[in-house]
Amino acid sequence: MYEIEFSPDALEDLEHFRKFEQQIILDGIHSNLRYEPIVESRNRKRLEPNDIADWELRIGRYRVLYDVHEAILVVSIETVGVKVRNQLFVRGKKTDLS
Repeated sequence: MYEIEFSPDALEDLEHFRKFEQQIILDGIHSNLRYEPIVESRNRKRLEPNDIADWELRIGRYRVLYDVHEAILVVSIETVGVKVRNQLFVRGKKTDLS
């Protein structure tokens, strides 16, 4: 079982959401990333190289970008945002995954 850690930025990202949205996101993180965070699925995919994270978890319209440290079984949540069409918004600002 993987331990889940949140970066300081990810914690600030979560605070941007309303309480019920935070709960949806946290439930999705815990149910999808505890056991197989590096197995691609309909809602989990490896991202192309970028400055933020290696993996993306889709929870409805929400996106969680994360890295996995397999040697120590840790999932590090880097960013939490909202996908609108083909653009990711973090704390209300458009984010580029380049």
